[in-house]
Amino acid sequence: MTGPSTKDAFSDPQAVARYAEGPPRLVPGFADLQRMVMLLLAERAPDDARVLVLGAGGGLEVKAFAEAQPGWRFDGVDPSAEMLDLARQTLGAFSGRAQLHHGVIDIAPEGPFDAAACLLTLHFIERSERLRTLREVYQRLKPGAPFVVAHFSFPQDADSRELWLSRYAAFAAASGIAPEQAQKARSAIGERLPILSPEEDEQLLGEAGFRDTSLFYAGFAFRGWVAYA
Repeated sequence: MTGPSTKDAFSDPQAVARYAEGPPRLVPGFADLQRMVMLLLAERAPDDARVLVLGAGGGLEVKAFAEAQPGWRFDGVDPSAEMLDLARQTLGAFSGRAQLHHGVIDIAPEGPFDAAACLLTLHFIERSERLRTLREVYQRLKPGAPFVVAHFSFPQDADSRELWLSRYAAFAAASGIAPEQAQKARSAIGERLPILSPEEDEQLLGEAGFRDTSLFYAGFAFRGWVAYA
């Protein structure tokens, strides 16, 4: 989940209704990012894989994965009941292949899962809780299973933060977001989201137990990695 404001918006009915408009405008190459994530999972996941999706509210990635992989089944977790309702609507005919769970990672089934993904979500979670979350994902995966993450991640010195947040706002405005709304989003993200540097993100994956972490995506203020349990 991501958008022009913070996680509080995910309980706002109007913001939830507009959610699907956001990621394609705010995340460079969003559709291709989803496709790349699916392909990275499919490298090791079987045709009948059971896949854990953390931050599944809205349902965009689960729907994309389900369309591309007709044998996969999904367990999606999200702390927003409103966003899970939207996910059910988004999934439509695919909803029978997805179990959606209201809460954080602790509510997820124990698995073991063949693969997992967490897109545009970890940047909402404080560092210590993020590490705990990653460890909980790791414990639910089969040995060698792929885990793909993507979220805000850029250098955290003051000058770099301002530069990357400015680029985020510029991309949003160039994608059709009203400039004043893009600047408001930039301010909210800079003030409220516990964004880490790419080096810290990779370190946390290692501390959680994941290995062979590699960067596969970089789109302005966003980064994405694939790692293995």
